[in-house]
Parts: sequence; C-alpha cells; structure tokens
Amino acid sequence: MDCLFCKIVAGDIPSTKVYEDELVYAFRDIAPQAPTHILVIPKAHIASVAEVTPDNSHLVSRIFEVIPKIAEAEGLANGYRVVSNCGPDAGQTVGHLHFHILGGRELKLEMA
Repeated sequence: MDCLFCKIVAGDIPSTKVYEDELVYAFRDIAPQAPTHILVIPKAHIASVAEVTPDNSHLVSRIFEVIPKIAEAEGLANGYRVVSNCGPDAGQTVGHLHFHILGGRELKLEMA
C-alpha cells in the first residue's frame, strides 16, 4: 500500500511522535495551521470517515479517548478544535483517516 500515514506508522517516514499505543498514533503536522497542530490516526488503514464501519469503529472511539489526553499534555486548557476532512472537496489530502487537533490560540470559525 502506498499510503503516507501507513508509512509513518511503520517508521519508514520520520515524524515527530506525540502519542502512540497499540491502536493509535499521533504526530505533529509538518505544515501547522495553529501553534499546536497534531494529527491523530488509527494505525490500521481506514481511508476516511466514509469508511468507518461497525467492524472498525472501535478505532475511532479509541482516538476520541486519546484526544483529550493529548490536548491536556499539550497545555490546551483554553480549548482546541478537532477536525476531520472527508474526501478531496473537503480538503482531505492523505487517504488515511485522521483527526487534526488545533489549538494554542483563539480559533475563529471560518466557513468556506
């Protein structure tokens, strides 16, 4: 499989790891959109939110258990945003399910 995030999980491409367990990997975005910008992904390949099923939804659940822990460790006490883009029209550039944690400043609501 030629998936960038699968290669990151495998250690074939370097990343700045923030968190890892048996199901989830989190790392700093290389093009941050906020002072704190972390990507949280399942280690198993799921292309996007559109491919979440009863068989793999436990991975998404685990991600949402981990996100508050990462946010706390990053000092995001005033709040943070969690975003997942689904498909090219939404801006998804890597075909592996991922959630952005954005924080470290006041985030304005911007609707395109």
